[in-house]
Amino acid sequence: MLIGEFRHTIDDKKRISMPASFRREIGKKMVITKGLDSCLFAYTLDGWKKVSAEIDKLPMTQSAARSFSRFILGSAFEVEIDSMGRVLIPDHLKDFADLKSRVVVVGLNDRVEIWDDRKWKENIDKVEKQADVLAERLSEVGMF
Repeated sequence: MLIGEFRHTIDDKKRISMPASFRREIGKKMVITKGLDSCLFAYTLDGWKKVSAEIDKLPMTQSAARSFSRFILGSAFEVEIDSMGRVLIPDHLKDFADLKSRVVVVGLNDRVEIWDDRKWKENIDKVEKQADVLAERLSEVGMF
């Protein structure tokens, strides 16, 4: 299971360390792509197959579906986890997420999110202030 929040630095070669518990789940390779909210999404290879299969079901005749497909699939990159547990973040993804020197790696069950430390702090501060409202909205759709 991919859960937890871990802080790391991005080295001068644009590599970040994956937490040991994540590496056991992920294996030797993973797929990193642009995510929502200005972060990166990272998936196991099996998880990526599921995500891409769902995107493939979107109707190609709808502009939003084509755009979303381009956004997620077009920016995806398969990366290897090296013997030290590090992954190289491609330039286009590093620039998209505005990754500086400190990053936060967050496990969310089926995916990992990679955030610039400052952006993560801003995002989590905002979410914590509205957690009650979010829980109430989710209860309206059968969650909780």
